[in-house]
Amino acid sequence: MERIETDLLVIGSGCGGLSTAVTARKAGLEVIVAEKEPVFGGTTAFSGGVLWIPGNRHGRAHNPGDTREAARQYLRNETGEGFDAAAVDAFLDAAPAAVEWFERETEVRFVPTLYPDYHPTVPGGVDIGRSILAAPYDIRGLGADMARLRPPLQTITFIGMMFNSSNADLKHFFNATKSLTSFVYVARRLATHVQELVRYGKGIQVTSGNALAARLARSALAAGVPIWTEAPALKLVQQAGSPSGPVVGAVIRRNGQEVEVRTRRGVVLACGGFPHDARRIAQAYPHLRSGGEHLSPVPTGNTGDGIALAESVGGQFDLRFPSASAWMPVSRVENSDGSVGVFPHLLDRYKPGVIGVLRNGRRFCNESESYHDVGAAMVEACRGQPETAAWLVCDATALAKYGLGYVKPAPVPHGRFLRNGYLKQGATLAELAAACGIDAAGLERTVREYNVHAAKGEDPAFGRGRTAFNRYLADPTNQPNPCVAPLAQGPYYAVKLLMGDLGTFDGLRTSPVGEVLTAAGTAIPGLYAVGNDRASLMGGNYPAAGITLGPNLVFGWLLGRHVAGVGQAGNQAGSAPQEQRHAA
Repeated sequence: MERIETDLLVIGSGCGGLSTAVTARKAGLEVIVAEKEPVFGGTTAFSGGVLWIPGNRHGRAHNPGDTREAARQYLRNETGEGFDAAAVDAFLDAAPAAVEWFERETEVRFVPTLYPDYHPTVPGGVDIGRSILAAPYDIRGLGADMARLRPPLQTITFIGMMFNSSNADLKHFFNATKSLTSFVYVARRLATHVQELVRYGKGIQVTSGNALAARLARSALAAGVPIWTEAPALKLVQQAGSPSGPVVGAVIRRNGQEVEVRTRRGVVLACGGFPHDARRIAQAYPHLRSGGEHLSPVPTGNTGDGIALAESVGGQFDLRFPSASAWMPVSRVENSDGSVGVFPHLLDRYKPGVIGVLRNGRRFCNESESYHDVGAAMVEACRGQPETAAWLVCDATALAKYGLGYVKPAPVPHGRFLRNGYLKQGATLAELAAACGIDAAGLERTVREYNVHAAKGEDPAFGRGRTAFNRYLADPTNQPNPCVAPLAQGPYYAVKLLMGDLGTFDGLRTSPVGEVLTAAGTAIPGLYAVGNDRASLMGGNYPAAGITLGPNLVFGWLLGRHVAGVGQAGNQAGSAPQEQRHAA
């Protein structure tokens, strides 16, 4: 077997893995990144690219009165019994410096967002200033490696263009038929994108998580970090003659051959958690335990590899959080080629004229709360039932203005979605209920009661529109409440919601910096975890936009510095100074 030596091996190429690799390399270490899939970028490349970073320099300009103490108070209130003081303090202390370091030392750039915390009225919460977004990126900067960048999630693109709730393009696309300025903007954007498709076979001006993944990968490659793709990790290597001793490398399958990568500093597990590990999610997800269905839009390669590798050498994995994952209501999309896509409902639930109901026809939550909150409400409302499901229902006016799920707003036609059954239609609410298998009397009663108050912009049942976050993704032109409007204009439409996730919260037990721990709480020398392979800082809760990528970047930075000895009492043996080895 071929043997290769390096300082640090990072297994996985999402935000956590690449931020660790870039930081360690800039500190002078030799680093290899091994990714089992043919593309790099992990779940990050599918994501919205938002990072929750209290105290970041961009946010301070919008909210100079925010404080570290307020952010800590918010996390304590949000995480409850899952509050980990040591990890929270490490994150809050390092977060602003990490952002400034990446913007100063790498290709990574950020722009501010106007995102409120998801629960801004909770003590410590704020209406603006803590979430930032990866700046757009021209992936031609990756050179030939741009072919290896994971493309964005197909179901949330329009002819390959990626949008998310922080993308300025969205307001223009929604207003293209109502505003000349927006129409011209959209026409130019589409023309440019079509030219890119003709020339390169893909869009090259990427946004959101695709931009973050591309910027991190470019930074790693430019610093001399090789990113191996189609290179799964098969097993960890421990010091000879010591079955419970330090981890000194891993066996990687590369180009069809097994390669032993020996490490002088350690191995970092950054494999994206376990959302596609059928055995673990069957144990962790209550809706699967009752016989329901789960559709995850995250990369199918996230099968718990890092957790299994850690367990093989004594690492401790726990199922302990109230929610094992970041819940996401999704819908099943039947593609024209026979494949199945998964659409995450990120935007439609916030729009006026759209409500969510159960099979009994009754609403069950504030539809304008975060996807995790709505998902948790779905799980609870369907507890004990054979299926965890709901329906998003709207009228013709809302469908034309906002679309519904994978169905785009007018003038994009929606006939094929009626034909393939994704979109249900009824001339009356009773007809729609029959098409969906919903209780007709329950649906009619719900809409009748809702409309009485919605005509005045009110929702006494669940309080839609009361918080800055509710209103952030709604329609500001709809007054007095941007989240609420009657369902009054037939025909009526519905899309079925199932439960999905944006990644797992439960994970390996680690020290704050990322050392993998045993059941006894001792660190396994040479083994680290970052990203979704380690247990979430948020304790199974979802306080704000970017609570996954923010900690992943910051803890990657902290871990890279820790392994390289930066900020410790002298560099570890074998480390050359940063500039000297980085130039090598």
